[in-house]
Amino acid sequence: MLKPILLVEDDKRDLELTLMALERSQLANEVITLRDGAQALAYLNQEGEFADRAAGNPAVILLDLKLPKVDGLEVLEQVRANPALRSVPVVMLTSSQQESDVLRSYELGVNAYVVKPVDFKQFVSAIADLGVFWAVLNEPPPGSVKTSRRYE
Repeated sequence: MLKPILLVEDDKRDLELTLMALERSQLANEVITLRDGAQALAYLNQEGEFADRAAGNPAVILLDLKLPKVDGLEVLEQVRANPALRSVPVVMLTSSQQESDVLRSYELGVNAYVVKPVDFKQFVSAIADLGVFWAVLNEPPPGSVKTSRRYE
């Protein structure tokens, strides 16, 4: 079974563009979409509304930096602090080019930091490349089963 891609993005336009780009890359992986950091942590820890989701970790977490409730850096920090989640690849996908955000992300153990391109074609291409690399080319840690739920 293929592991899903977990996409945590609060901006509706960026979410739609990212989903479209991943679809264009023709990945077979399901994309689980969540809209804030608290929801992402609940999903990853199988808590609350996600207590009964299929066991296992995603192939990769595509994580926005600026999220409501719990920001991306805090999500990353908690993922890296949890032995069951520590090996899951995390890609910070953000519009922030601030050196402090980049530095802090890497200090917390992010696998990649990608600044969202402003140009539509560049954005679609960058997301498609990310999806193919992390879901197909990268050998993910042992873990999950394919799920079939989308959370809004």
